[in-house]
Amino acid sequence: MTLTVADWPEAVRKTLAEGCVIPAHLLALDADRKLDARRQRALTRYYLDAGAGGLAVGVHSTQFAIRERGLYQPVLKLAAETARDWAKRPAVLIAGLVGRTPQATKEAEIARGLGYHAGLLSLAAWKGAAEDEIVAHCRAVARVMPLVGFYLQPAVGGILLGAGFWRRFAEIEQVAAIKIAPFNRYRTLDVVRGVAEARAEGRVALYTGNDDHIVADLLTPFRVPRPGGAVTLRIAGGLLGHWSVWTKRAVEILARCHAAVASGRIEPELLALDAQVTDTNAALFDVANDFHGCIAGCHEVLRRQGLLAGTWCLDPDEGMGPGQAAALDRIAALYPELADDDFVRANRDRWLA
Repeated sequence: MTLTVADWPEAVRKTLAEGCVIPAHLLALDADRKLDARRQRALTRYYLDAGAGGLAVGVHSTQFAIRERGLYQPVLKLAAETARDWAKRPAVLIAGLVGRTPQATKEAEIARGLGYHAGLLSLAAWKGAAEDEIVAHCRAVARVMPLVGFYLQPAVGGILLGAGFWRRFAEIEQVAAIKIAPFNRYRTLDVVRGVAEARAEGRVALYTGNDDHIVADLLTPFRVPRPGGAVTLRIAGGLLGHWSVWTKRAVEILARCHAAVASGRIEPELLALDAQVTDTNAALFDVANDFHGCIAGCHEVLRRQGLLAGTWCLDPDEGMGPGQAAALDRIAALYPELADDDFVRANRDRWLA
């Protein structure tokens, strides 16, 4: 049985198409590196109360190693159940899908059974494969549930994919969106051009995953020439690891960007904000140490806010990079307006109950 976009609630289709904040859900662990269900549930509640329109679970920020630990289904189930019980409106539920076709389709079946709307399809396992093989894989998984494409940056395991691939991917009827996350302007343009060449811009929503260029991605009109006349594409929202923290502010930033685009006036303050958010991301994602602490840095922000008990990751060798804590201190002092500490403080006990 195939789950299609037509099967989604209208509110879910509208939210994804218009653009929303979709945090890449983090994983709450205790000191023994076991799932802390209470804090995991609190994170979901935090994201939803902050105004997130969806959740991405089982993705890079949730740690791919949940699969080896038997946590994939429990973590997805916990998020879906919490969202259904807590959300004031239907949330877009996106499940991370990895591996070659047997594994990815199995994960898609699990996610579909738990009520997820789409799968964020990682192609990291296809390194060295021919484009035809990768496209065939995408089509096979799309027969289970709708897809969100994922251009993952090579620094954390992604593979290079040209405009031709993204044209073929966007032509798949079951593709609902693409997360553009190569952290590279040239490759970002490849995705946009591929969608335009597929003439899929009315069906495929574009989401930024470029945590190093969030605000500018949301403000940029991508004008693409094609036979019959040029078309302008825009990135509607974000599916971001960066937005797994300070989510209330992320919702406000997206609203400012949407308002600026609607008015046709991009104020210099928004361009300055882009640089400030990028500076903040450098500390969160531990750019100084080649992204070693990109997950632990987000954990540290939530630890300081009291939502997480520690920065533990499933891999004991994965943690904060040298100097990362000081870098987080620096951005906290420079950009207090980008943090949502007061919002968390006012609601934390209720989320943890």
